[in-house]
Amino acid sequence: MPSGRGGDISRKRFLAGAGVAAAGLAVAAGPALRPDRAAAGETAAGASPATGERRGLTHRGVCYELTDGETPHTGWSATRMRADMKAIKEKLHANAVSVYGDGVDRLKATASEAAERGLKVWLQPRLADRPHKEILDHLAETGEHAERLRRQGVDVHLSVGCEFYLFVPGIVPGADAVERVRNLQEGNFDPEKMQRRLDSFIERAARTGRSVFRGPLTYGAAQDDTVDWDQFDVVSVDYYAYHRRRADYVKELKTYLRWGKPVAIAECGTCTFKGAPQQGGMGWDVVDYEKDPPEIKKGLVRSEREQASYLSDVLDIFEEMGLHAAMVFNFVSPDAPHRPVRRYDLDMASYALVKPIWKTPTKPTAGWHWEPKEAFHAAATHFARAATR
Repeated sequence: MPSGRGGDISRKRFLAGAGVAAAGLAVAAGPALRPDRAAAGETAAGASPATGERRGLTHRGVCYELTDGETPHTGWSATRMRADMKAIKEKLHANAVSVYGDGVDRLKATASEAAERGLKVWLQPRLADRPHKEILDHLAETGEHAERLRRQGVDVHLSVGCEFYLFVPGIVPGADAVERVRNLQEGNFDPEKMQRRLDSFIERAARTGRSVFRGPLTYGAAQDDTVDWDQFDVVSVDYYAYHRRRADYVKELKTYLRWGKPVAIAECGTCTFKGAPQQGGMGWDVVDYEKDPPEIKKGLVRSEREQASYLSDVLDIFEEMGLHAAMVFNFVSPDAPHRPVRRYDLDMASYALVKPIWKTPTKPTAGWHWEPKEAFHAAATHFARAATR
């Protein structure tokens, strides 16, 4: 997932990684969740009050981004999308997919293809840096399609958006997500005003979603966001935490269970280098975009094994806690190719389960392809094993 900061970064390149950037910045957003009630009869994280048995995840899947791409060959295409959905179902052994991005037509097409493949669908529109009305209209039109799928018998959730303080103008100062991240990092914002504006827009988005969709509604929150979850049916969090002990993951995640609602991990994962899990949601920030072509910063060592190991560990924890869903971030980042020369191997800064292989050194041709990483195989093994339990 290529991303970064600075005036010379393309907007598309930044937005490809901004969703996880916020996970590392969320501490600026204010206090943690405001749980106001305990889950009735809760005896253990994810356990049945009656029997204490572990339920396991209901939805196991991967995030699939819809993007314009840096080049004509790396943007969304119906042909590639259909092949990817087939691989997600048959090779990754997922039973769900989180379809996110902008462009109502491609959101509809991708969600419909996933449903036809027998996948459970999580649909999340992300229209960024546009007037509030346009963002809400985009949500409403996407939600109408989610409702049509629901009426056809598809298991579908609608997320009204993701980490609004990054993507929606007027919550945090800044003309775009790049400037908003910079202002968050440098403390150039009023936390109380930000929270009021965030609460207001989340409420408007929730009302918009409810007006068109009758199924389960949620919102993709950053890990430490303050959200009134009474507005939603599912508590969803983008979770990129790193702990040395499994017990610390459980302790942290139980905070979300206190709302008495299903808990979904809307995003999880790590990048492809040693030490990436410790970087959490900022793992992507290891590319020097001041150089042409961009380079991976010195001292990093590629490690597919570490990415796979972290993912296996957190998926096991989510299963043991009986959370509702877990979506691995993400399937493919077409503009972050794997290259044999380490300093140009942008896939190291990617959370993706597969690595794009370009046929040319600089610009991809129409014939680029992806190959599975160790993390893909780790997730596939986990999903297949869990499905048989």
